[in-house]
Amino acid sequence: MITIKTVNTKALLDSFIKFPYKLYRNCENWVPALEGDEYDTFNPKTNGAYEYCEAELFLAYRDGEVAGRVAAIINNKANEIWGDRMVRFGWLDFVEDEQVLKALMDEVSEWGRARGCVSIRGPWGFTDMDKEGALVEGYENLSPFTCLYNYPYYDTMLQNIGFEKDVDWTQRVAMVTSDLPPMFKYADLIEKRYGLSIARCRSTGEMCRKYGLQIFHMYNESFAPLSQFSPLSDRQIKRYLQTYVPILIPDFVAICLDADKKPVGFAFCVPSLSKAVKKAGGRLFPFGFIRILRALRHNDTLEALMIGILPEYQGKGANVLMFKYIHENCLKRGINRMILNPQLEGNFKVQSLFEQYETVPYMRRRAYCKSL
Repeated sequence: MITIKTVNTKALLDSFIKFPYKLYRNCENWVPALEGDEYDTFNPKTNGAYEYCEAELFLAYRDGEVAGRVAAIINNKANEIWGDRMVRFGWLDFVEDEQVLKALMDEVSEWGRARGCVSIRGPWGFTDMDKEGALVEGYENLSPFTCLYNYPYYDTMLQNIGFEKDVDWTQRVAMVTSDLPPMFKYADLIEKRYGLSIARCRSTGEMCRKYGLQIFHMYNESFAPLSQFSPLSDRQIKRYLQTYVPILIPDFVAICLDADKKPVGFAFCVPSLSKAVKKAGGRLFPFGFIRILRALRHNDTLEALMIGILPEYQGKGANVLMFKYIHENCLKRGINRMILNPQLEGNFKVQSLFEQYETVPYMRRRAYCKSL
């Protein structure tokens, strides 16, 4: 027998957050989320998205045992911007039982329908800064620590209960070699013609103080055309800065400045933390923090987290300067490959930025949709 419980106590929230550890305990390529970040995400006091989002968490029980979980989210800001009435589902995990999945999705659908929604889509988070897209290709690869991982039966069962593809994200690995991409030879010309340069900071703390808010305002502007995007508030930006600054290294963060020393582009990368986070079981203490510090210092793989360029500077070579800066630092620090962040399959502008690199497919992710 399958029953659904609304997560409305600390004990149930603990079960919600810890369920994946049981589900994926024998999966070598699954990487847990940082447990503390998960608690913060579902706390309105720490997650500014609750200012414009509604959310409810559900657990599925089969014969008295937790068998699945899901978050129902309505991003009212995104729905207003895009003229939509959509309920999102995220944080979806379930045992290999189609009835468990159906019970969870029926609960999210009914919750959304009661609030005027006419469609359901996901996996999506509160915002694009959350993990999104169910894995449909690349199960044999270790998951980036900022991305979702799931079993192959997710895709089959979602289709079985009536969900269709909404959009895909592709993910590739770019090889970092001593043979520099030809575009780098134009760096000096780009600097002179457009007055562009790369910010030089001694620490990520200095970088954050000087450019932090500006970078995320730029993120809001450069990502605005992407489907279902909603801009981050200053409260959310400050939280993300607190989250990411401790793991950023100046050598792998490129900020492109104009002639007036104002940011016009950014690229955030970080040494891969997947193995460290997995060994730590998603916990920073007592030893997880040490493992993460070691991974930041000694690594051969970089993960590209975000790249953004203001619309008026796209096509003017800002990406060339940023890529050159990061590429040269990769060579100095023994990095030989970069796992690119998931890119919308229709976002040809971003896809083309890496055409001069040798790339190989890594993973493909999918968001699904269904009418209510």
